[in-house]
Amino acid sequence: MKLTPAFYEALINEVRQIAREEIMPRFRNLETTQIDSKTAPDDLVTIADKRSEERLTEAVGRLLPSAAVVGEEAVSDDPSRLSLIDREDICVIVDPVDGTWNYANGLATFGVIIAVTYKGETVFGLLYDPVLDDWICAEKGAGSRFQTAAGHTRKISSLEGPGLLTGMVPLYLLSPDQRLAVGARLSEFNRLNSLRCSCHEYRLVSQGRIGFCLAANLKPWDHAAGALIVEEAGGAAQLITGERYRPTMSEGMLLTAASPQMMEDALSRLRPALQV
Repeated sequence: MKLTPAFYEALINEVRQIAREEIMPRFRNLETTQIDSKTAPDDLVTIADKRSEERLTEAVGRLLPSAAVVGEEAVSDDPSRLSLIDREDICVIVDPVDGTWNYANGLATFGVIIAVTYKGETVFGLLYDPVLDDWICAEKGAGSRFQTAAGHTRKISSLEGPGLLTGMVPLYLLSPDQRLAVGARLSEFNRLNSLRCSCHEYRLVSQGRIGFCLAANLKPWDHAAGALIVEEAGGAAQLITGERYRPTMSEGMLLTAASPQMMEDALSRLRPALQV
């Protein structure tokens, strides 16, 4: 199988089945021994993350043996695997449970994120919601679409929103000085939030429900799919310093916006606060 719509459909079906069997049965049903921390006490990983990633890796191996797999948990164990995105022609990037803190604490704001890269460029992205079994996906050059388990599909546009300066800014990931500077400019925004879940934040931007989303860490499993989906929906994605985003990047801050104008408006306020 090659990088075709049939492959992407098969991949989505695998994600849905694994979520039904590994993620949802454990939601609000985790034992304390099934939750662990990684880099900090609130940087969590659960048995659902690990089992889902293992099975997704196996599924990619069946569907497309030539593809490399870069999973969040595998990289946690072996950081050198990140280089596969740049080295291998085809790479499938997996976030088995995005928003693990929410998931482990019983909040229904989590998802599965899948990105497929070809020669270091994202060509497919998936933002899947296991709770309602629906998803937003995009193939490069083909636009973004929302689809339900019942088969209802519609094209989405980020340009149809109200155009308000409402956005997602992860203040807890900024330095103390940056937090103060952003706080001092709160009156220039309509509203600033954080869902602690890139999957649902990008779903909101791509549908124009919010204006922008700032990412303070460039982890490809969090952002490669979302950046493509926002761009294919009519929005924009770039580093706040102006560079075009690529999933091989590891430093900087990524800003996605529902429109080019929203990108300009958000940048004009965030850049001074972040001292970029």
